[in-house]
Amino acid sequence: MKWNDEIDALGLLCPLPVLKARKRLKAMESGQVLRLFADDPAAVVDVPHFCAEGGHTLVASERAGATQVYFIRKG
Repeated sequence: MKWNDEIDALGLLCPLPVLKARKRLKAMESGQVLRLFADDPAAVVDVPHFCAEGGHTLVASERAGATQVYFIRKG
C-alpha cells in the first residue's frame, strides 16, 4: 500500500499515538494516507475509534510482532 507520510509512535502510550496522528493528519490533504506504527496495546481500540470520530478511514492494519501498523486515509 502506498502512503504519503508516516509516524513512528513506538514506545508511546495512550493517547500519544492518536494525538500525533491527529496533528499530522491536519497538515495533510484530504485523501492522503498516513502510516502509523504503534506498539501500545490500547492503540488497537484507540486508532479505529479516532478514525471513526474524526471522519477518517482506517484503510488497513497489520501486525508485525508487537508492532501494529495502521494506514489512515484523511477524510
